[in-house]
Amino acid sequence: MITADLVKQLREKTGAGMMDCKKVLTETDGDMEKAAELLRERGIAKAAKKSSRIAAEGLVCVYVSDDKKVGAVIEVNAETDFVAKNEEFRTFVNELAEQVAKKNPADVNSLLEQKYLETDKTVSEVLTDKIATIGENMTIRRFVRYESEGLVESYIHGDGKIGVLVNFTKGTEQVAKDICMQIAAAKPEYLDREEVPEERIQKEMEILKAQAMNEGKPAEIAEKMVQGRIGKFYGEICLLDQEFVKDPSLKVNQVLASNNSEIVAFARIEKGEGLEKKEENFAEEVMKQIK
Repeated sequence: MITADLVKQLREKTGAGMMDCKKVLTETDGDMEKAAELLRERGIAKAAKKSSRIAAEGLVCVYVSDDKKVGAVIEVNAETDFVAKNEEFRTFVNELAEQVAKKNPADVNSLLEQKYLETDKTVSEVLTDKIATIGENMTIRRFVRYESEGLVESYIHGDGKIGVLVNFTKGTEQVAKDICMQIAAAKPEYLDREEVPEERIQKEMEILKAQAMNEGKPAEIAEKMVQGRIGKFYGEICLLDQEFVKDPSLKVNQVLASNNSEIVAFARIEKGEGLEKKEENFAEEVMKQIK
């Protein structure tokens, strides 16, 4: 009998998916060594060795339903930019975005445990298969999903480098597309001033005051200057306070108001953002191989 503990042991040893481990253990009558060999022969266990390699490249994809009521944006990382151009990889990431939109997983772990589309395999098992066949470590890093009473709009920039998803309670598709491009270009961190954490505001005000006093201004004058300059800070990090890219004489909130549009939330995901990328020195790599 193939026990859950036996499956767990083989999974920890090889890094293969639960179903793959159970399958080979059944085929080998529970022989751990033979099962591990079988996984290696099939290329599944190779994925475990690749899992320690840095994956900071990859692809960002979006999916929006035909009625514009549900949408998702997802980032899946790989080791090289070359893989992002691989058609099998691109299809996989696009299908994952659709899966997130349609099946609404709570988080990445929940997504990994779900059945992949209409198959019997889990997303985790399919990911393991892709790592084995494509030959690079891959990770599903993050996703955002919106369900809207108005409309969800999306935008992809740089062939999958940046993905934007916006949830509007009301608005036209043209305005929605303009706002998506605004977010991609201007990189806002928050929707409005109310979303900015108080400690972030206080820190910025301290910096602005120090700058004013370094200019030789008295403390009371510096305080007044801070109040004037903090608006510029909001104009950089808050979407509604930003200058509209297509017409800098207008603020984004003015554009929305004049077009009877309203935003609930937005997500901007940039490929590899915040991840440490491994710098390869080809000459050093060759010397290591020689030694």
